[in-house]
Amino acid sequence: MSDCIFCKIVEKKIPNRPVYEDDQAIAIEDLHPQAPVHLLVIPKRHIVNLFDADGAAQIGALLLLLPRLAREKNLTDFRTVINSGAGAGQSVFHLHLHLLGGRPMLWPPG
Repeated sequence: MSDCIFCKIVEKKIPNRPVYEDDQAIAIEDLHPQAPVHLLVIPKRHIVNLFDADGAAQIGALLLLLPRLAREKNLTDFRTVINSGAGAGQSVFHLHLHLLGGRPMLWPPG
């Protein structure tokens, strides 16, 4: 999508320093971190949110990337957040997973 900031990051139209990248996904540090470690895991293919995801393999690969990144950041505990829809807090309408850690997490989250 031409106006999607995450698509622009994936296409290298916006400079970034990924902490991880493969053929399917890219992981970057959040510009407005809510924890000492706050990464965004973004599929390279534009998917609006979980309602538009088309398979368990696609989502599973993204989810399985999270513990790998958490270990690389020396986290023993972490939180994963996926917002689907504006009412849930999604502000960029390109599916992305938040990996948060490095501090105690409270419940309920918000």
